[in-house]
Amino acid sequence: MLAGFSVSLIDWSVSFRQGRGMTDAPIRSVLYDVQERQGGTFDDFGGWMWTLDFGDILGEYEALRSGAGMWDVYALNKWLVTGPDAASALQRGFTNNLSTQQVGQVRYGAFTDENGLLLDEGTVYRRADGSYYAFTNTDTFDEYVRGHSPNADVSLVNKLPEMPLVSVQGPRSREILQSLSDFDFSTLPYFRFTEPITIAGFDVFISRTGFSGELGYELIPARADAEPLWLALADAGVRPVGFNAIDIARIEAGLIVFEYEYEPGGLTPFDLGMDRMVSFAPDVDYRGKAALQQIAERPPNRLKTLRLEAGALPEGGSEVTKDGSVVGKVTSSTGSPRFGPIALAILDTAAAADGTEVQVAGLTATVAALSIFDPTKAKPRA
Repeated sequence: MLAGFSVSLIDWSVSFRQGRGMTDAPIRSVLYDVQERQGGTFDDFGGWMWTLDFGDILGEYEALRSGAGMWDVYALNKWLVTGPDAASALQRGFTNNLSTQQVGQVRYGAFTDENGLLLDEGTVYRRADGSYYAFTNTDTFDEYVRGHSPNADVSLVNKLPEMPLVSVQGPRSREILQSLSDFDFSTLPYFRFTEPITIAGFDVFISRTGFSGELGYELIPARADAEPLWLALADAGVRPVGFNAIDIARIEAGLIVFEYEYEPGGLTPFDLGMDRMVSFAPDVDYRGKAALQQIAERPPNRLKTLRLEAGALPEGGSEVTKDGSVVGKVTSSTGSPRFGPIALAILDTAAAADGTEVQVAGLTATVAALSIFDPTKAKPRA
């Protein structure tokens, strides 16, 4: 099944082209040509040419679940944030706690408005030189930060064109990367990163993060090294995969997508299962904190998985009902090779207990854990 995708994880917005002087032609990744030679098929999502698949969606999916697959995430917005007020300006809009973040650590969280409503979500990386990286869905993150911190001494530069990103995911990802490097991958914990190390002879920024629900790493080489690194990874046994396989894996893992699970300003982080990424520490001050403190006492909605009976997959936006009353809506759905037809849905809390029977698009469905594939997230932490 194909559904539009925006990543850990990503808004391929038209405004990047229009607001920053680019043409109307869709933007191609630096890895477009090599993927085309490998049999990749592509489509235009919001002005970016995205790789759909390489002709075998189920084989690509299985590489993610049993071996190792690599996915081109070129269009992720990657901001270099510098200046004396970098930390405070980021924290002012970010729900996770940056005051306890260590050098080399990645924090995932929500970017909210004054009402605690989600505008975007992404990752923040604390670097040794006092600067930060912020990886976001939206390409207007600089305007967001300056809007809520107009007097801050901070600079934000989107480094997207010079920071191609190859996401290597799957249970064999560590083993294969280790075979190409002298760096000891066992020393890199989950949600940590390291500044350039050598992989297959290339300097690569590497982060132990990803969007598959599996053990995985995200690699950022120099732009000129992206294609030869991609080919070296393929030679070592990492299979190229496209969006269609990633979409199955991320729905199984309960991972959210910008403009599918949420629209900007429509939901709170609690509606999307981001409870652990919302800090109420006394020294953490961000827009919407007071509103979220009230909501946290009794969140009205929960994001869960629905296990569907055999039949057509419901479209995003389909109503979920219980005893004739609407109790939620579907956000994404897929046919899982491991679990059959499943969907993600935002449900009223009263209808969100595991095992609850509901109806959607004429089908009976059973509420299950948000990450039906790995509820405790043990695999990416392995």
